[in-house]
Amino acid sequence: MSILLIAEFDQQTLKAATRSAITAAAQLGGSIDVLIIGYNVNAAAQQAARVQGITRVLVADDAAYAKPLAENFAPLVQGIAASYSHVIAAATSFGKNVLPRIAALLDVDMVSEVTKIIDASTYVRPLYAGNLNATVQTSETIKLLTIRPTGFAAAKDGEQSAPIEAIASTGNKALSRFVNENIQLSERPELGSASIIVTGGRSLGSAEKFDALMSPLANKLNAAIGATRAAVDAGFAPNEWQVGQTGTVVAPDIYIAIGVSGAAQHIAGMKESRMIIAINQDPDAQIFQWADYGLVADLFDAVPKISASL
Repeated sequence: MSILLIAEFDQQTLKAATRSAITAAAQLGGSIDVLIIGYNVNAAAQQAARVQGITRVLVADDAAYAKPLAENFAPLVQGIAASYSHVIAAATSFGKNVLPRIAALLDVDMVSEVTKIIDASTYVRPLYAGNLNATVQTSETIKLLTIRPTGFAAAKDGEQSAPIEAIASTGNKALSRFVNENIQLSERPELGSASIIVTGGRSLGSAEKFDALMSPLANKLNAAIGATRAAVDAGFAPNEWQVGQTGTVVAPDIYIAIGVSGAAQHIAGMKESRMIIAINQDPDAQIFQWADYGLVADLFDAVPKISASL
């Protein structure tokens, strides 16, 4: 059994979500090939080769892959998929964009958001915003899976490096084009891999108040900042800060929810956190049902005092 894992990397650094997907792939058994798609990606390939459990690193290096356009990536994977029993990617925006297109080209079903591997064809995935877990089995010849990173520990580097091989590019299919990107540069940890996250809700009232309360606390704790969908929709925070079923699914050591009501889609994205602390002036807020520690207080009074005391 051979497994192809599509890697995601940022500025030549392998993402933690991909390392978690590698851990899941290892539980399937068999050899694991990591596919690096991009342009001038030698550094990312070298890093992937050092991850424990990797058999081989395949590199498709072409200017056509300089930007992660799924319409260009999917045909490349389609061309080599027949050699594998499984094709895997992390359940991130990248993976959710690429893998369904690969499934369509291969004309096979896929299984998304896998949180547990039972055997090579049987998996556990959440349903109904995480309120239920379903055990699903697929009989497809090539099994396509997206792996929820919070369900698996990140794979560590090993003592040896796997061989790196170049594969042929399938070029630019001209089905889509890259227009621009707006990257939020920050010295804070990345939301998906942060050990501490402070998240604000719509009750913060405005973008200015959101920043004034959340930034000092996050800076003191060296934490990532998150936001509810309502706060993002209201323009208080950028889209990439959204935590929840339709945003980033997180499982930090400490999750601090400030002015968060506890809507089901938000809970689905953070309930696996090891410790949840909630601050809300409504004692009946749903978030308190999930919190390990709760403070019923006016957040505009409590949060500055907490920040000042740290």
